Amino acid sequence: MSATPATIKDVARAAGVSVATVSRALNGAENVLPHTRQRILDIARDLRYAPSGAARSLITRKTDTVGALLPDLHGEFFSELIRGIDQAARARGLHLLLSSSHDDALEAAAALRAMNGRVDGLIVMSPHADDDFLSQNLPPNLPAVLLNPGAMGPGLPAFSVDNFGGARAMTAHLVKQGYRRIAFLGGPPGNFEARERQRGYQAGLGAGQAPRVYAGDFTEQSGYTTGAALATLAPAERPDALFCANDMMAVGALQALGNAGVRVPADLALAGFDDIPLARYIRPALSTVRIPIAAMGTQALDALALALGSLHDPASHLPSAATLIPVELIVRESCTPRPP
Repeated sequence: MSATPATIKDVARAAGVSVATVSRALNGAENVLPHTRQRILDIARDLRYAPSGAARSLITRKTDTVGALLPDLHGEFFSELIRGIDQAARARGLHLLLSSSHDDALEAAAALRAMNGRVDGLIVMSPHADDDFLSQNLPPNLPAVLLNPGAMGPGLPAFSVDNFGGARAMTAHLVKQGYRRIAFLGGPPGNFEARERQRGYQAGLGAGQAPRVYAGDFTEQSGYTTGAALATLAPAERPDALFCANDMMAVGALQALGNAGVRVPADLALAGFDDIPLARYIRPALSTVRIPIAAMGTQALDALALALGSLHDPASHLPSAATLIPVELIVRESCTPRPP
C-alpha cells in the first residue's frame, strides 16, 4: 500500500514552524536561522517531501545540472562546442544550463552569480576569467573547469587550445608556399585567443617579412569590411595572403573579395582558424587550423564530472591543472602555392 505523499503542511507541523518558514527555507531565503533551515531540510528529507524538482534539489543539494558560461552563443564554433558539452552531459544524465556573457566582464560576473544554487558545477569560457575575477565571482566550493583562460584559476582544471602554435604553423605554411606579403586579420582587443594567434602569426613570418595586422572582431562583418578594403588596393600594394584569426572572418572576407573580382587564391590566398563545418563547403574550400571543437567540449564536461565525483570520493583522479589541446593544419584550395 502506497503512503500519501507528504505536504508542506506536514513538514511545517513536524518542524514546529509556519508554512511560510518552510517555504523560505526550501527556497534558500536568507531570513531563516541556519539551525532552523537545517532542521526543516532534515525533516523534509525524512518525510520525502519533494513537490518539485527545485525543492528536491534544495533538499539533496544536487540539481543534476551543469552550467556553461560562454562569451557568445552565435556562430558555428559555439554551436559545435555546445554540442560536445551537451552530448557528454546527457550521457551522464545531466542537464545543461547555458549563459552568454557577450564578451563583457560585468555580464560574465552577473551570469556566474545567477547560476549559484542552480548548477552542480560550471564550465567557464571567458577572456575575463583570471584569478581576481574568479575569486570575486565564482561561488565558493562550486566545481569549475576553464576553457581557454587568459590566466589559470587556482587549482581549477583548464583546457587551452594551442592558439600560438597553430597560428605559427599556418603562417609558416604560407611562407613555404611562396607568399611574401602575408597580412593578419585579428580578433577583439584584449581577447586571449586573438592575442595568442597574432603572436603565432608574427613568429611564423620569414626573415625580412614585416607584420601587417588589421583589426577585426571575429565576426563575418569585420572580415567582409577588411576584404572590401583590400580589394580597393592596387595588386602591388595588396597583401598576397590574408590569414584571419577565425574562420567566420575568412568567410566574410571571401565574399567581399569575390564581389570585387579579386580571385582566391589566384590574386590573394586566404586562411582561417577553427575549422568550423562551413570551412570545407565554401568555394574555394578554406585552409585553416583545426580545433577539435566538439571534443574540447566533451573533455571539459568529463573533467567537470570528475571534479563533481571528487566531492564524494577524494580518491577521484582530477586532470592536471592545465591541458593543452593540439591543433591540426588543414590545407585546402584557398591557399595553393603562389605562382612564380
